[in-house]
Amino acid sequence: MNGGDGVKRVAVFGTESTGKTRLAERLARHFGVSWVPEYAREFWDARGVIGLEDMAPIAREQWRREDEAVRAAEARGERIVICDTEALTTMLWSDLLYGACPDEVRRGAERRCRNYALYLLLEADVPFEPDPARCFPEPEDRAKAARVWRGAVERRGLPFVEIRGAWEERERAAIAAVERVLAVEN
Repeated sequence: MNGGDGVKRVAVFGTESTGKTRLAERLARHFGVSWVPEYAREFWDARGVIGLEDMAPIAREQWRREDEAVRAAEARGERIVICDTEALTTMLWSDLLYGACPDEVRRGAERRCRNYALYLLLEADVPFEPDPARCFPEPEDRAKAARVWRGAVERRGLPFVEIRGAWEERERAAIAAVERVLAVEN
């Protein structure tokens, strides 16, 4: 399930403004492991725009960083890596924003999504935090985007746990879900 490596990948997954980065950082700190930040955010912050032509380079760099983090974690004897985003997210955003997705990104997403031991599906039940990089502040748009993310894991039969509620509840649920994954023998 983990692409041949001994490190389990945990994807923090969901639409925008659901606390993914905060949760990824907290989980990494709680478990004393590495996490992989979202490269698309770094790209956006540096350039202020992302176009369809940027999706494949963003995906490749995210994949490279994730694979590098897994190799480093394996060398340190860590059992998990927390991923603030993953390949399906890049594909979903490309489809939502541009109505298209580069074949390389789509093929990579379909292949790589099987590498995760767990998807933590963050519900859009927390207040929207405005940010220039965000697109869907309206509740009905957030709900629609949340259905897209849920559908992506459900249709593929990927292992996921819903994460919802107040921040403390989200963090407790995520920690418990990761602990269950760690309890499973490799």
